[in-house]
Amino acid sequence: MSFRRLMAVTRKEWIHIVRDWRSLTLAIAIPILLILLYGYALTLDVKNVPVQVWDRSKTPASRMFLSQLEGSPYFVLVGYCETYVDIRHSLETGNAMVGLVIPADFADRLPTAFPRPIQVLIDGSDANTARLVLNYLELMALEFGRTVVSENTRMDRSRLLSPVELKPRVWYNEEMKSQNAILPGIIAIVLMVIAAMLTSVTIAREWETGTMEQLISTPIRVPELIFGKTVPYMAIGMLDVAIALGMSIWVFGVPFRGNPALLFLMAAVFLTGALFLGMTLSIVLKSQVLANQLAIAIGFLPTLMLSGFVFAIWNMPRPLQWLTMFLPGRYFITILRGIVLKGVGWEVLGIEAVFLLVYATCFIAVAHRKLKLELE
Repeated sequence: MSFRRLMAVTRKEWIHIVRDWRSLTLAIAIPILLILLYGYALTLDVKNVPVQVWDRSKTPASRMFLSQLEGSPYFVLVGYCETYVDIRHSLETGNAMVGLVIPADFADRLPTAFPRPIQVLIDGSDANTARLVLNYLELMALEFGRTVVSENTRMDRSRLLSPVELKPRVWYNEEMKSQNAILPGIIAIVLMVIAAMLTSVTIAREWETGTMEQLISTPIRVPELIFGKTVPYMAIGMLDVAIALGMSIWVFGVPFRGNPALLFLMAAVFLTGALFLGMTLSIVLKSQVLANQLAIAIGFLPTLMLSGFVFAIWNMPRPLQWLTMFLPGRYFITILRGIVLKGVGWEVLGIEAVFLLVYATCFIAVAHRKLKLELE
């Protein structure tokens, strides 16, 4: 393989990229847009849940419970009502997600062995959020009960105090912010987008513009052509990794505990496989539009939905769990979270790294074979 011919192909591809300044601008803007979108808009944390209250007790005890509710970052008291009709209307219109009905004898029965329960009405159209909200309310009610017991010497403390007390300690994501888990995975999404958008049109563009015949007539060899065309996109992809990682750390405060060199090395391996996946499609289909659409369908979408980026793999049906074993995004996102959040290295991530290397090697071989057949 001639380094001179390799650089000549690389220079030729850079000229195409610079002339198509819209695609180049989009390639730089995509990581910024995705980081801002997922960082600000997409969050799995439940906060500021609107609550409508029907306080039938209107006593210091009920007001103490509501003050504890208002002091929580998870709930916002949006108003009071006097009937079930008002609560139902608030839930139907979306003005409130939770309706609380405090009974009239709440304060009288609170010190007794049989306290009156508070009725909770929750909008269950979003089942996951409703489940989290209910857990928060149950914990808040338990804490309120402990406060009442500690302030009332007449009550049996064993009635509300659990014989087992959990003292949790969260590792790697102490604040349990969903952004800390989501934003590192953005790097995998960004690289798949770049591969789908740019490299899937490289060879197809040569066929559609009629320049492939000129390339075939030159002394250029297959490895020089395919590697020369991927070098510019590799540089753009690594720049996107730096942008996404930098914004995650300095804009959203994602902790970085691992080795930056290891992360960029694994990103380069994953990007190589993604680039040659797009190039293989470009070689086989010879159509820019078709190759681009198919690259998004088989590359970007599975990485987004089935890699563990948003949905936990162990919570998927068994056939889908088996399918994820063939997706490189699954292993790369595990590597990203392991390096960024846990600070682990080769000793933990070696198997995932091997899978990424096999993935990249396979698509390099496929692209080489397919382009060689076309040149013949």
